[in-house]
Amino acid sequence: MSTGPSVAIVGGGWAGCAAAVAAAQGGARVTLFEITHTLGGRARRVDIAPPDGAPLPLDNGQHILIGAYTATLAFMRAVGVNPREALLALPLSLRFADGQGLAVPPWAARWPAPLDALAAMLGARGWRAAERLALLRVSLRWRAQGFACGASDTVATVCEGLPPRVMDELIGPLCVSALNLPPDQASGATFLRVMRDALFGRGAPGFAPSALLLPRHDLSELGPDPAARWLRERGHAVHLGRRIERIEADGQGWRLSGEGQSERVDRVVWATPAPVAADALRGIAPDWAGTAAALAHTAITTVYALGPREHPPLPAPMVSLRGGPAQFAFDRGRLRTADAGVLAFVLSDSHGEREDLQAATLEQARAQLGLEGLIPLRTITERRATFACTPGLRRPPATVAPGLWAAGDHVDGPYPATIEGAVRSGQAAGQAAARGR
Repeated sequence: MSTGPSVAIVGGGWAGCAAAVAAAQGGARVTLFEITHTLGGRARRVDIAPPDGAPLPLDNGQHILIGAYTATLAFMRAVGVNPREALLALPLSLRFADGQGLAVPPWAARWPAPLDALAAMLGARGWRAAERLALLRVSLRWRAQGFACGASDTVATVCEGLPPRVMDELIGPLCVSALNLPPDQASGATFLRVMRDALFGRGAPGFAPSALLLPRHDLSELGPDPAARWLRERGHAVHLGRRIERIEADGQGWRLSGEGQSERVDRVVWATPAPVAADALRGIAPDWAGTAAALAHTAITTVYALGPREHPPLPAPMVSLRGGPAQFAFDRGRLRTADAGVLAFVLSDSHGEREDLQAATLEQARAQLGLEGLIPLRTITERRATFACTPGLRRPPATVAPGLWAAGDHVDGPYPATIEGAVRSGQAAGQAAARGR
């Protein structure tokens, strides 16, 4: 066990777990507090029971990772998860059930970036040559401009010159899945950073940056649960079901209190969602808390349904959908045998009541995928799934006060509200807490 500074991590989502591991790697003595009994935060395991079987460990929302998520994949490796086994890697594909849309051709799957993405653009099915060339032209313009734009630019602004089909079948789905907002509301600067890393960047070892990585395990087991085991094996403490209600300065350190218990530590990383962090830290850093509290949030809904188990319900593990309310459908049986017949429909930037969204999604599945008689398993809406990544958005900084840092995908950084953004933030805060600066 390290004799370094004591560091408390409040919050056991992906950011908090990444912060805890980074602080431990930096020589700190770590204690991780999580209010619930399941690690992962807004990307965690949820047990869902089908009508005729034992509960399945699914998730509070279907997630996609990409090969450009270098920090996330490095974090998984650090805590003993092999991404090649835990994730199904697919070349970039945004194809619809009828085969139209954009995808990296099999013969270009091993080409280095950005050649694989360029091949996908030039080979998009159902697109006219002028539409393909327009996408190529705008992509090269982004690259020539260093993937930079004005702070007030929206995604729609930076995509000027793209035909409606390209906007509807590519940019719109990419924008709403990455930033959880439509193109006319989402930050162009953040979108271009994601596009730079995904299409023209460098992927994690063994992965193309644009590769789609679909989890074969539940999201808690993909990273947070192994992180907890990693910490405990090295003598650090992980407390589940433990609420921290108060933080106050105690000499050169901090005192954390909750549920009749109190603990003093040298440094703290606060890794809860923005609204919770704003309430807890208002007395310590009112300006920081005000910035965090001002963040607007958007919802994501996942509709789980049971289809035929005898054969794969979908032509691919992931299929794009037109119109709405869902943008993508996932065949969970292609990811894990135990999930045969289970479908996940993702509704980004979700609006409306859960029952209405579920009914509309099942009708969309019937009309676009030919799936009759789907049995709804559960519909989960995360009301505050992501912060609203709008142009010129001011996000709270990582440093809250001397010896106190914040971590989470809402903290100021280059990425939108994604697992990668959370992990990057957590690693930076954990490293700072171990060093004391």
